[in-house]
Amino acid sequence: MAAAAPKLSLIALALALVGLLGAYLGFFSPMAGFQTFVAGTLLGGFFCTALALIGLVLTRGGRDPAGHTQALVGLSIALGLLIVVLAAASTGGDAPPINDITTDLTDPPAFADNALVPEYAGRDMSYPAEFVAIVRKSYPDLEALRVDVGPTETFVRAVAAAEGLGWEVVAKDAGAGAFYAHDVSAIFRFVDDVVVRIRPDGSGARIDVRSKSRDGRGDLGANATRIRAFFAELG
Repeated sequence: MAAAAPKLSLIALALALVGLLGAYLGFFSPMAGFQTFVAGTLLGGFFCTALALIGLVLTRGGRDPAGHTQALVGLSIALGLLIVVLAAASTGGDAPPINDITTDLTDPPAFADNALVPEYAGRDMSYPAEFVAIVRKSYPDLEALRVDVGPTETFVRAVAAAEGLGWEVVAKDAGAGAFYAHDVSAIFRFVDDVVVRIRPDGSGARIDVRSKSRDGRGDLGANATRIRAFFAELG
């Protein structure tokens, strides 16, 4: 058992790295890479940690020095993976299992039709009614940003802010006061779609944002974080 601990820990580490690098380099889809990474970290973080601890107990007291060393090696690798698991759980782990967030729950910004943005074809881009109460409860701070600048200038500033954050603006509809973009996550290359809508508001403008993940049922809070970052960039 002690001898198996480092071997299984290395297999778990390799699995996690394959998932991470495979998604980052485009060999896997984002979800496939993420699931492979999770499988590796969970295998190493929990099962291999337990296996290594059992190995340490069985080889304690000098009964098997070589086995004891192997168990220690396995434990060090497994604990590293366990730290990754715990760190991931603490980042967005309390976010609700939804993947479409907006600042206007009464009239959510709509994504463009397929003719303007072909990437939306074949996908349901409507806002899920069941998300409204969840967003209202989980993200009470998310609301429209009001600025003392007219819609035309605000539109230009908003596009610049989006591009400054690294979003790819894929279409603009200045007449409707909206533009459409997508943002790619740094590691697993998840793609999220964003629509920014700007409307007149007195002498200024009101900015609403909607951010929607393409993959998964939950987003670990990424969409809400993106909206906050965008508003902060507009500052």
